[in-house]
Amino acid sequence: QVQLVESGGGLVQAGGSLRLSCAASGITSSLYAMGWYRQAPGNQRESVATITSSGETNYADSVKGRFTISRDIARNTVYLQMNSLKPEDTAVYYCNVWRTLQNYWGQGTQVTVSS
Repeated sequence: QVQLVESGGGLVQAGGSLRLSCAASGITSSLYAMGWYRQAPGNQRESVATITSSGETNYADSVKGRFTISRDIARNTVYLQMNSLKPEDTAVYYCNVWRTLQNYWGQGTQVTVSS
């Protein structure tokens, strides 16, 4: 059974930093692409950052230069380092792991940035 366990969310002031973690079990994560999505109230879920099995990264324009996605294959874990946080980054952040015909989501972790 595949499980994705997220951690690291919380409340932070604008300009602060948080590091999200997503630990995967039940899969060999090196075979999957991994990513972070977010959903704010009233908005659709949007992609924040992704990293392929070969290590290529992609970021939403709104977070480029502030967020960094990385992965630890040995730990089956993907991270999202978030710096210079803004109130508009407030959302529930979801971990996503996928490959052809397989797609898994974490339960989400709340990130709240106060002004």
